[in-house]
Amino acid sequence: MSEREEKFEKMLQAIQKEYDETVSKMEKLKAEDKTKTVTYKQLMGTKVALQNMLSRYEIYGLLER
Repeated sequence: MSEREEKFEKMLQAIQKEYDETVSKMEKLKAEDKTKTVTYKQLMGTKVALQNMLSRYEIYGLLER
């Protein structure tokens, strides 16, 4: 694997980890009935942005779901 491919893999792993952590935080807030908080809304924005990035990896055949 080339250095560039390794960097792509590292980035993908970081995005996946951040996505999972974001979803986990959102679920915790939802369980506490805090879905109308600014924090929850910020997390939703982050989640959408990360989903977009993961979708692009998938479109280009770099990620299988």
